[in-house]
Amino acid sequence: MNRYKNNPILTREDIPEIYPQLVDVSSVFNPGAIKFNNKYLLLLRVQNRGRETYLLKAESSDGVKFNIDNKIITFEGIEKVEDNIYHVYDPRITFIDNKYYIMFAVDMDGCCKLGLGVTEDFKKYKFLGIVSGKDNRNGVIFPEKFSGKFYRLDRPNKTLLDNGVTTGSEIWLSSSEDLINWKEEAKVMEGRLHYWDEMIGAGPPPIKTKKGWLLVYHGVAGHFASSNIYQGGVALLDLKNPAKVLYRGRQNILEPREIYELTGQVPNVCFPSGMIVDEFDDEGFVKPESRVLIYYGAADTVVGLLETTVQELIDASKVSY
Repeated sequence: MNRYKNNPILTREDIPEIYPQLVDVSSVFNPGAIKFNNKYLLLLRVQNRGRETYLLKAESSDGVKFNIDNKIITFEGIEKVEDNIYHVYDPRITFIDNKYYIMFAVDMDGCCKLGLGVTEDFKKYKFLGIVSGKDNRNGVIFPEKFSGKFYRLDRPNKTLLDNGVTTGSEIWLSSSEDLINWKEEAKVMEGRLHYWDEMIGAGPPPIKTKKGWLLVYHGVAGHFASSNIYQGGVALLDLKNPAKVLYRGRQNILEPREIYELTGQVPNVCFPSGMIVDEFDDEGFVKPESRVLIYYGAADTVVGLLETTVQELIDASKVSY
């Protein structure tokens, strides 16, 4: 993947001041991404100096230069949740059934769960509910149904770290008939101990190619004394049974190398979270030659942009010597 020559494309200086929540903010990172009304649209995770997190919308005609709304996104109905909600963040966007579904992480007392919102126009947003019963993260909904059911990838958090935070080393496939109640179907893949992707989680929602569902995911190498290293990788899942991994790249396709990836709030982080493809065929598959734009958080501080093609990503998934 090729980094955009003028990375990072968004920094804290680009965020409009919205008094009193967002004034001289600390960071912007981990955006969700989708094409809407022929424009490139991002939902940005913005963090203020109190380490509170808010979501802002940004739009672009070319996928590079973005105009950011000066209005904080609010989900109607989220205030009815009885448990404490501290942060809503890391949105992933899926268009299905003529609606745009936004799945995000929700920090609550003692855990992180998945929340789900929906919009039709990216002006009004409705909260549908907390959609994981247990500690869970990195939920992404597939852009089509399987036998009438919705499917998603998620990452149950089952591993307790020394700092008291739980994390996960497995990506699971879950299904739902109503988008609210989800059932675990099968483990898709797990982290590879001692290598670049010891802890893993889905990145952007998968895209449909004729060769399979193309998944960009993140992996964390934790066997270094200095720092966890967040990187990006790629896998190809079976079209009819996405719990089946057809190919999974042995090496990462993105790792922290530039100064804005190596230095920031959380050093050594490249976190792919949004992906937009431009060209589809008549059957709804993305074309192999289509340009792919991947938006990622760098060092939990800024937003970077990568450019590649569908075929290059498929080829990278097959490198498994």
